[in-house]
Amino acid sequence: MARKLGRATETRLSLLRNLTADVILHERVETTEAKAKELKSSVEKMITLGKRGDLHARRQAASFLYSKKSEEDEQVLQKLFGEIAERYEDRQGGYTRVLKLGPRRGDGANMAIIELV
Repeated sequence: MARKLGRATETRLSLLRNLTADVILHERVETTEAKAKELKSSVEKMITLGKRGDLHARRQAASFLYSKKSEEDEQVLQKLFGEIAERYEDRQGGYTRVLKLGPRRGDGANMAIIELV
């Protein structure tokens, strides 16, 4: 069962889309453990689409990652279908790693880093 992360559906999907784009662009993001675990599946799906590399996969990735076109979104797609797809062409899944950091000082939420392997 998917985690709801204490948010409404549209807000949660928007959060996952933005975090997915950040992981693809920066290759490493620090967030809460629950968000990192939920984010792992969407990042791996996007990398799988990047490895397919055809027009349909590019359009599917674009429709998930953003609704309005911007320069940063184009950079994310170019990096996904270029550099990242090449890097993982021989790997059969397991493109991300979640490293647990411990509790956050302010509210005690468990923190984690999600990064590309």
